[in-house]
Amino acid sequence: MKNPQRFREFVARFSALAEAGGSDERRVLDEGGRLLAGLVSHDDWLPEEFARESAQSYRQYLLYCDPRERFSVVSFVWGPGQTTPVHDHTVWGLVGVLRGAEICREYAPHESGKPMRRVGEHRVLPGDVDKVSPTIGDVHLVANALPDRPSVSIHVYGANIGAVSRHVFDEATGAVTPFISGYHNVVMPNFWDRSAEVRMSLQKR
Repeated sequence: MKNPQRFREFVARFSALAEAGGSDERRVLDEGGRLLAGLVSHDDWLPEEFARESAQSYRQYLLYCDPRERFSVVSFVWGPGQTTPVHDHTVWGLVGVLRGAEICREYAPHESGKPMRRVGEHRVLPGDVDKVSPTIGDVHLVANALPDRPSVSIHVYGANIGAVSRHVFDEATGAVTPFISGYHNVVMPNFWDRSAEVRMSLQKR
C-alpha cells in the first residue's frame, strides 16, 4: 500500500456527501460515482491482502463502514472463471473496476414463478463505474471477464452491505433464496496510521 492517503480522502469526501445529500439517491449516485471513478483510476492504495483471490469463490473484503452505516466500501476479488449468482442489493450501489475486467449481466425485476429475464450485458473496464439500486435496476450477475488472472473491483453501498438481507435468484426458474453475504476478512485494513509521515515531518523541522 503506497498511498493510503488516497483512500482516506475518498472516505472523507464520501462521508461529506452522505451528510449533505444522503437522502437524495440521484445525487449520491452521480457525485459518488465520480468520487469512486477517481479512486479506481489509481492502483496504488489497496493493501494486497484485500486483493487476494481464492480458488473456492470470489472474495468480499470490507475496507470501511461508516459509523452510522450510511455506506460501506468493499473490495471484490474474482479469480479466473468466477461469477456471482443472479442477485439483488436492496440498496443503492456503485461498482468501480480497479484491475482486470468484469462482465455485468442485467436482469428485469423478479416476477414470482417466472424465469429471470436478461435485459442486457456489458463489460466493465478499469476506471469504469456501474450503478445499481431498486429504482434504476438492482438485479444482476457479475463475472470475471478474464480467463487467466484475477479482477478486482471496489464497491460502495448505501448500507453495511454484509449485514443486509438480500436475495439470490435461480435464472431458469426464478426461485428466490434469501442470503446475507457477510465479509471474508477477519481484520480491517489500517489506512489511518499516519505516524510515519508525522514523524518524518517532525524530523524535517
